[in-house]
Amino acid sequence: MADDAAAPEGEVTTPTEEAESSAVEPESNAVEGGAGGEDTAAAAAAEDSDADDIADGAADDASGAEEVGPPRAPISHVKLALIAGLVAVVALAGLAGWLGFRTYQSHRAEQERNLFLQVGRQGALNLTTIDWEHADADVQRILDSATGTFYDDFQQRAQPFMEVVKQAKSKSVGTIAEAGLESYGDNEARVLVAVNVKTSNAGAPEQQPRAWRMRISVEKIGDEAKVSNVEFVP
Repeated sequence: MADDAAAPEGEVTTPTEEAESSAVEPESNAVEGGAGGEDTAAAAAAEDSDADDIADGAADDASGAEEVGPPRAPISHVKLALIAGLVAVVALAGLAGWLGFRTYQSHRAEQERNLFLQVGRQGALNLTTIDWEHADADVQRILDSATGTFYDDFQQRAQPFMEVVKQAKSKSVGTIAEAGLESYGDNEARVLVAVNVKTSNAGAPEQQPRAWRMRISVEKIGDEAKVSNVEFVP
């Protein structure tokens, strides 16, 4: 009885209460310890995330630096002068080539005109220079320089013509007074020729010269040209 009465005043803890108290405290400590561990893990994760962000930012900065690169140096006056010189040389070479081609074309056209004119002149001489003693050769020379319809027509008349010349003992000599191109194309031309012709035969050995005018068509065949038609004009 004495013990029961004194207990309230001194607030003596019984062994059972102490055991319960000690049992509760570890749970509290465990809870506190768990909470602290979670906080530590979260903090560590946050630190890792910050480190990753920093690393990514550094990598982006490095990539940006590589893409931008150092600024280019301006082109010097020497390089500009060299480029301008090269452009001028190329332009002059092109101009020289074009002028050379034009000169070649002009020279070739002049050669063709001279060829047509020469063939026309020679054709007129062949037709007006015939000797009865060399009639065969003279007629053959006319045929060799002829082509087209003129060749066909003269070939058909060649034999009767030679017989008349031989019977009359005719001789004619032509001299070119004037000749020029009337028209000119790629492969043909017309040549106007003025010829003075002296004629003699057995019945009239001496005759006055006669002036003939001819329009001779010349056609180019390959590298040569031949008479394709002959007209006598007033």
